[in-house]
Amino acid sequence: MIPLSQAKRIVIKLGTGVLTSGIGELDIARIETLCAQVNTLRSRGIEVVIVSSGAVGLGMGKLSLTQRPKELATLQACAAVGQGILINTWQQCFDAHGLTVAQILLTREDLRARHRHNAVFNTVERILAHGVVPIVNENDTVSAAEIKFGDNDTLSALVASVTHADMLFILSNIPGLIDMEGTGEVVPLVAKISPEIEAMAQGTKHTTSVGGMISKLSAAKIAHRAGCGVIIGSGQDSELFNKILDGQSVGTYFVPSPVPVKSHKRWIAIQDEAHGSVTIDSGAKEAILNGGKSLLAAGITACEGDFEEGDVIQIRTDDGTDIAHGIIGVNGTELNSIIGLSLDEIKETLPRLHSSVIIHRDNLVLLD
Repeated sequence: MIPLSQAKRIVIKLGTGVLTSGIGELDIARIETLCAQVNTLRSRGIEVVIVSSGAVGLGMGKLSLTQRPKELATLQACAAVGQGILINTWQQCFDAHGLTVAQILLTREDLRARHRHNAVFNTVERILAHGVVPIVNENDTVSAAEIKFGDNDTLSALVASVTHADMLFILSNIPGLIDMEGTGEVVPLVAKISPEIEAMAQGTKHTTSVGGMISKLSAAKIAHRAGCGVIIGSGQDSELFNKILDGQSVGTYFVPSPVPVKSHKRWIAIQDEAHGSVTIDSGAKEAILNGGKSLLAAGITACEGDFEEGDVIQIRTDDGTDIAHGIIGVNGTELNSIIGLSLDEIKETLPRLHSSVIIHRDNLVLLD
C-alpha cells in the first residue's frame, strides 16, 4: 500500500519525544537504532533527509529548566546550547556506519525569499550527491515570531516540498492519527483531509514539544500539495521502515495529490505570507478552478493590500474563500485603476500591459 520501496528521496521528521528520554537527556540507543535504519534505507538506494527536533529540550536540561520557556530570548538561549550537542550526537551515531552529517538551520524567511528557497534546494542536492546525511532544524537561536515555522512538523513538510521528496515520515511518540470519537484505533489511510479528519486532531501537552496532531495534519496538507505521501507514525518502533518495506500497514498514510504542484511552482505553493488579495467573480472562479486559465483583469471585482508587481497574493471568491495564490503582474495601485474597465480602456490606462492577464497560469497555484 505504501510505496516506500519506490521512493528515491524521503524526509524523516523526528520529534523531541522520540529522541529524548527526559529533559536534557538524549536517548542514545534510539538514535543509534534510527541511524541503522537510515543506513538500511540508503543501501536500498533511498536518499534520506532528517528533520531533527531536540535542541531546545537539550538546552533546557543544560540550563536546569523544567518547563519550556515562554520568553523568546530564553528559548533562543536553550537552542543555542542544545544545537551543538544534538548535531554532535547525530554524527557520533552515524560514525558507526561511515556516514557524515551536514547541519542545515533554517528560518521561515529562508523559504519565503525565492533566491534563498532555491539556494536551500541546491545545497541539499549537493550534500546528498556527496553521500552526506542532511540534518535540518529550525534556527531557533535567531528565529523571532515573524520568521518562525512554529513547529518542526511544518518545517518538515516545507523541506519535503523544497527538496522534491517522495515521502515524508512524521515520527513522534504516537502511533498515528487516532479516531478518538469512534473506534479508538489508528486510522490506516487518509485519502483527503476532510473536516471529519481534522476533528480527530488534538494538540500536545508535552513539556518540551510544540504542535501535536493539529500541526501534523497541517504539515500533511502542505506535503500533499507537493505530491508527497505522508506517514504519521511511532518513532519508537525500531522495525518501522522494515515493516513498511515489507508492505505492512504502519501508522497513518496520507495519499499524495495525484496532480502535484509543478517544480517551478513549488516556491509559490509553500508561501504563507501573501502581500494582498484579489476578489474574483464566478466566471473567473470557474475559469481558474476548472478551465486551467489565467486570471484576467475582467474577472477581478476588488483588491486589497499594498502589493508590488511580482508579489504573491491570495485569490478569493466573493464569499471570502481563498482558492489560489499567485504572482501578480501589476502593483496594487495599477490594479485598482483598471478594475471594471474594458480591454481597450485597460490598454489605454496601462499601456505596458499587452493583454488583460494579471496572474498567468504558470504563476498560479490552486489551494486544496
